[in-house]
Amino acid sequence: MSIEAPLSKHKRNTLVIYIMGCVGLAMWCGYDGYFNKNWIAKHTDAEGRAKTYLVFNRHAPAYLVGAGLLLGAYLFAIRKKNIAAGDTELVIDGKEKISYESIEQINKTHFTSKGFFIITYKDANSSDVSRKVSDRDYDNLGPVLDELVVKIS
Repeated sequence: MSIEAPLSKHKRNTLVIYIMGCVGLAMWCGYDGYFNKNWIAKHTDAEGRAKTYLVFNRHAPAYLVGAGLLLGAYLFAIRKKNIAAGDTELVIDGKEKISYESIEQINKTHFTSKGFFIITYKDANSSDVSRKVSDRDYDNLGPVLDELVVKIS
């Protein structure tokens, strides 16, 4: 039986808000920089040269849309992140596997107040590694933590 903690709604919604903010600001700057005749006239000097704000509003949309696309690509890349507590090991994002025998300590003192716990384990080179797992990155961490405590005790 495997207990999973998927990517948190907090992280997903935050990225969506940032993407929408970038696209909305790009639309606003693009409108003011190219279509709003009153604003363009106000920010053009007597010789017909664009002032600083007009130049910014004409160049910013490309960068803001690019930032929105990069954030969208990042959201697409992390959409399937999860932690799975299986029968013999903890699997983080499908890549990092930590066997329960290698886990030395779980520090869960801040889990109820701040939403994270720290796993200390030995890696393949027998060196101590600490991994912080936060509820801002993953939902359903309570049952995963309970499963970890049961498996290592």
